[in-house]
Amino acid sequence: QVQLVESGGGLVQAGGSLRLSCAASARTFSSYAMGWFRQAPGKEREFIASISWSGDTYYSDSVKGRFTISRDNAKNTVYLQMNSLEPEDTAVYYCAATLYGVRSSTYNYWGQGTQVTVSS
Repeated sequence: QVQLVESGGGLVQAGGSLRLSCAASARTFSSYAMGWFRQAPGKEREFIASISWSGDTYYSDSVKGRFTISRDNAKNTVYLQMNSLEPEDTAVYYCAATLYGVRSSTYNYWGQGTQVTVSS
C-alpha cells in the first residue's frame, strides 16, 4: 500500500508559478513511476506528466515547456514545477504511482488532490 499526499496548491495570478509536491509512504518509492494528473470542473481527468525511477520524463502537449516534473528518491517525493500558469490550468491536481512503467495509463495509487486556481 502506498499513500500519496500532495501539497503546494493555491491561488496564483496568470503568468505566475507554483510548485506542487507529493510525498509518498512507500518503502520502495524508487520502484514506482510517478505521474501528475489534473481534473477541471466538468472535465475528465487529464494526464500532465510522468517520471520514471531513473528520471525519464513525459509531458502532455498542454504543459510541455511550462511544467517540469522531478523526483527525489531519497525523500520519497515527486514535484511539479508549474511556470507561466494560465487560467486554463485551474484544476485539482493529483499525483499517482504506477508499477507499470512511465508510459503506463494504469496507476495503482492516487493522492487526494490539491487545488490550483489561476486568476486572470
